[in-house]
Amino acid sequence: MEKSPIIEKIKKLLALANSSNEHEAALAAGHAQRLLSEHNLAIADIEAAHRPDKADRVETAVSKILPKWLRHLSAGVSSAFDCQAIHHPATGKMTFIGVGADVQVAVYTFTYLDRTVRKLCSAYMKQHVSGAIANRQRELMRHSYYLGAVTTITARLRDQKVQTPVTTGALVPVKEGLIRQAMSEIGNIRTMHSRRSYVNSDAYASGQTDGGEVGLRHGVTVSASPESIGL
Repeated sequence: MEKSPIIEKIKKLLALANSSNEHEAALAAGHAQRLLSEHNLAIADIEAAHRPDKADRVETAVSKILPKWLRHLSAGVSSAFDCQAIHHPATGKMTFIGVGADVQVAVYTFTYLDRTVRKLCSAYMKQHVSGAIANRQRELMRHSYYLGAVTTITARLRDQKVQTPVTTGALVPVKEGLIRQAMSEIGNIRTMHSRRSYVNSDAYASGQTDGGEVGLRHGVTVSASPESIGL
């Protein structure tokens, strides 16, 4: 079993990242994660015999000022897929660094979750915020919802990784070394420490609940299977 056909399948799934069909985009994210997990479990011995020799970098657009919830989301996704994420305030870009398919799936998952959480928050705000509420309170509710949703999502990603590790034991130190080397080539990296936040408890709890419903592993359906999208 060769590794390259698996990578090509994952790339096809990632190519659906810009799909205007939300169901198709979500389905592709689930299949990419599932295929990556199966790939690592199925050819662990082959991977150990043919060790990677470098880490890859993939950039994605975010914003020059990264809100706390988005920093937490990028950290959670990076950890889930054995990657590192570096924010560049000057350009509003974020660089994900990882080995092989890990980094591609991490970027796609981050983009998918970012988009999904924003839509959920928008729906929550429309339902629970009246026009008379002060702007400061409005922003506190939005911030609280985001934090609640991301807290639940990142916890689910951690649990998922425990159940299905992305990297087999023999490759963990190899990948970590390659990622450190790639990070050192970028130059000085400043670590951001998040300050304690005040939250609106109701909005935070709603975010937690909705975060538990976000699809991290969408199942195969009769109407949209990997075969139906050319995989």
